[in-house]
Amino acid sequence: MANEEAQRRETLTRQRAQWETETALHAVMSAPEVQRLRQEIDELEASMARELRPMLRRLQERYDRAVEEADLDVLIRSCPGKHGRWGRICVLDVGHEAQYPHLGTNSEGQPVAWVGTTPDDD
Repeated sequence: MANEEAQRRETLTRQRAQWETETALHAVMSAPEVQRLRQEIDELEASMARELRPMLRRLQERYDRAVEEADLDVLIRSCPGKHGRWGRICVLDVGHEAQYPHLGTNSEGQPVAWVGTTPDDD
């Protein structure tokens, strides 16, 4: 009985902590300055992608062909970089970061380029 009560309290404590965290994150992400910065970052990513679009088109086609044909030689060389919003979409080869930002297309088919990578926590 005491064990069940301790487990119930632990569950409620975790749920409360999760609710508080989500509430705080929502408040921060809703702030006007955060929204402005997010818009600015989106615009910069799109601008970088437009500049690199000729290279992107060729590499995106290579990547798509490799997926379609299960060409493991190409897929193994693909960058594991992740975009925070769009996931794993970088079509460049591993090690490109010294010369180029990550480059890919988002779920709407629009080109996107970004610096850094999202932690591999999924």
